[in-house]
Amino acid sequence: MEYNRGLKLGTAFTVLIVLVAIYYRNSDNILQKRLQALIHGLEKLENKHVMTSRPKVAIGYGVCTDVYVNAKDLLGYTDEIGQPQHYDEINTELELLKSFAYYFRHGAAAERYMPNRTLFDELVAKARSFSSSYSTIGGNAAIMALRFAREGCDVTLAAKLTKSLHQMIPQVINIVGGEVKRDDIHLVIEYKHGDIWGPYSSARANRYIVHNDANNPRISSLDAFDKVLLKDEPNLLVISGLQMMDNYPFPDGDRQKLLHGVKRQMTDRSASTKIHFEMASFVEDKLLFELCDTIIPFADSLGMNEQEIANLYNAMYYGNISLVANSTPRIATVLDQMRTLLKLIHTRSKTIENSRELTRIHVHTLAYQAIFTVKGSMWKNTMAAAAKASLTAHRHVCATSHVDINKAALILDDSFSTSIVNGTRIALDINKPVSCWDETLKIESKNVVIQVCVAPVLVCTEAAQTAGGGDNISSAGLVLQI
Repeated sequence: MEYNRGLKLGTAFTVLIVLVAIYYRNSDNILQKRLQALIHGLEKLENKHVMTSRPKVAIGYGVCTDVYVNAKDLLGYTDEIGQPQHYDEINTELELLKSFAYYFRHGAAAERYMPNRTLFDELVAKARSFSSSYSTIGGNAAIMALRFAREGCDVTLAAKLTKSLHQMIPQVINIVGGEVKRDDIHLVIEYKHGDIWGPYSSARANRYIVHNDANNPRISSLDAFDKVLLKDEPNLLVISGLQMMDNYPFPDGDRQKLLHGVKRQMTDRSASTKIHFEMASFVEDKLLFELCDTIIPFADSLGMNEQEIANLYNAMYYGNISLVANSTPRIATVLDQMRTLLKLIHTRSKTIENSRELTRIHVHTLAYQAIFTVKGSMWKNTMAAAAKASLTAHRHVCATSHVDINKAALILDDSFSTSIVNGTRIALDINKPVSCWDETLKIESKNVVIQVCVAPVLVCTEAAQTAGGGDNISSAGLVLQI
């Protein structure tokens, strides 16, 4: 009797195990089909619009050698580190560890200047001693130039670099600026989602960058770039890399002169040349306010991530900066920030001589892409651009040419609100993954109609690289809109 009862219980348990296995297998199959449908929908939009010509793209400023290293290899945690702390610049190894902890715990990207060249060189040498370390071409302008060239654009890059680094850049990219004896180096300290460092766990994959640049902060290629721009007007002028000026020890007045030189390059362009400014990690409030006065009013388009839009929003709306923002902000929050920025910049620009009317904002986050374009402006194919930016995000971080559903995760909810206040709920349609709609913004006495497009990102679950993600994403989005 006991034997039969045990047999029945064993059989029931076996059946339960089989049923659970079937349930999870079916769930996995459903998820795989959803992801495959989403990929197909995004790729269909991306492939719908192909370039029939080679747009001329001019990009400034700078290039460097990126040295990548795993954070857990380079930086050891000890209790002596104490409380995480923010520093405008990094002068000692302890400051580096405290600053790294400050951003790592939030999963936030950061970039800091290290004036101590001896310490910086020691860190780079130590990083290169690990087998996990590798080097690539770096710098916002250079990475964007590589992406534009890969997408079929005719590209000019303003940068000073050594002969050896010059040889690494594809010959299809025209480089102007001259030669230097030593390349600027950026030490890219990377970590993955869920990495543990002491008592902290990373909320997402990201990177912390330190540099000791000598050429990039001074925009040493500015004059050579001037000569090229005077000879041939590009279809698109991209301004990037200005975060290298952040906390750099300029003599009094030098930075302002350089920024006015950049402004002049922007205002000298004809109306047919679109101008895009790519934001970055700024922690010096004075520099960010200078950019709000000297650079942003003369751009047609702005590109930024979730940290950078929160920083710019705070600077323009509240008059202060935010060192760390939510690494996974709600869509409604970001869309509201984009609306406010568009209104503020439009209103301020009207009082500034030779300013341009901002007609495009692209915000790229871990979970989604959001693009605003003013209706009737020079920007086209906003839906396709959002799709391409989304796919590029996965491809770049996974270091692949295609999207592998086995390395992809959708972290966006099944629906989202268009605004925190009185927003409309929009469901995510897997078969039509990019949601677009029109809105009318009241800017002073004028009604400005904008198109809003939001695309989900298939997050790479096995990150191979995080640095340069924003530059690749922004460039890919712009390619279809030039």
